[in-house]
Amino acid sequence: MRGFVDLHCHYIPAVDDGVRAEDDSVALLRGLRAVGFDHVVATPHIRPSMFDNQPGRLREAFAALSPRLAGEPNLPAVSLAAEHFFDDTVYGLLVRGEGLPYGIGRAALVEFANDRFPIALKDRFFDLRMKRLRPVVAHPERYEPVMKDPRGQSESLRRAGGVLLLDVAALVGKYGSKAQRTAEILLEHEAYYAACSDAHRPEDADGVARAIDRLRTLHDEATVTRLFIDGPKRILEGRILDAFD
Repeated sequence: MRGFVDLHCHYIPAVDDGVRAEDDSVALLRGLRAVGFDHVVATPHIRPSMFDNQPGRLREAFAALSPRLAGEPNLPAVSLAAEHFFDDTVYGLLVRGEGLPYGIGRAALVEFANDRFPIALKDRFFDLRMKRLRPVVAHPERYEPVMKDPRGQSESLRRAGGVLLLDVAALVGKYGSKAQRTAEILLEHEAYYAACSDAHRPEDADGVARAIDRLRTLHDEATVTRLFIDGPKRILEGRILDAFD
């Protein structure tokens, strides 16, 4: 099956914990294309004191990589956003309209510390929505609060205005058994709006392929289509709708 859209991938070289060289960028994208992805969004980290990236620098890095990608056959289309660590600094960046959102600029990928959610998270999500910016929550299955209460915490995030993005590799145990079981529970309750690879290395593409196959065995082809085609396209086009709107 083709037409998948990957909303979360680290293929820009030497800007964060993703690939280190352009050859690896090409290899990773070629691997994802073989899995079925026709569009892959680069989402390098913006995380102060760990990855001190600024949007301008990331745009420059993406532009520098683009000629190499354009000269390679059998690659997916590419675009740029960012994975925003939701601390005070980056929250301010997003509120001021200075982040790197998806697509037409109506949704932005955010991540939290693994062990806790930010104070006043609901208020801050509300602030973003007042700016017509929908928060897309990266890999919720990997956060300890969600592991402890998958249904309650996922519903809380959704009611606050977030949409949840599955890191599909969780389904094959990449992040441990607790994250895997949490992902399965969230899938059972249709908590996810979309899914992604969160790939960092060329070899990650093989795990993504196995994880998508497992998703098919747990659910059906319609679920794969919803999570890898329909949901991602709506996010890029700023057409997110859910039961809490």
